Amino acid sequence: QVQLVESGGGLVQAGGSLRLSCVASGRSFSVYAMGWFRQARGKERESVAAISWRGRRTYYLDSVKGRFTITRDNAKNTVYLQMNNLNAEDTAVYYCAADQSPGNWPPDFASWGQGTQVTVSS
Repeated sequence: QVQLVESGGGLVQAGGSLRLSCVASGRSFSVYAMGWFRQARGKERESVAAISWRGRRTYYLDSVKGRFTITRDNAKNTVYLQMNNLNAEDTAVYYCAADQSPGNWPPDFASWGQGTQVTVSS
């Protein structure tokens, strides 16, 4: 069973940047795709970004393309989400997710972190 711990959320002004981190433990990290989801108040959870186990393939929600970048450091069991030019619509709880099967793409996420709040003030 994988454990995921997010960090890096906070309050930022519109146009600002944040970098989220997610550290995984409990199983081999480097062979699983990883992703980031978010859920704003009153809305359904949506997939924001995903990265394959080697980092060669990525996915982005259309509204974050060109502003967010997902990367991973397999030596540190960590996946990152660099968020630039943030706006109020990015306000949400952000969750890290791990694929349930190794070497899989597109991923089938089955494990989730506890979430980290991102609030963008306009």
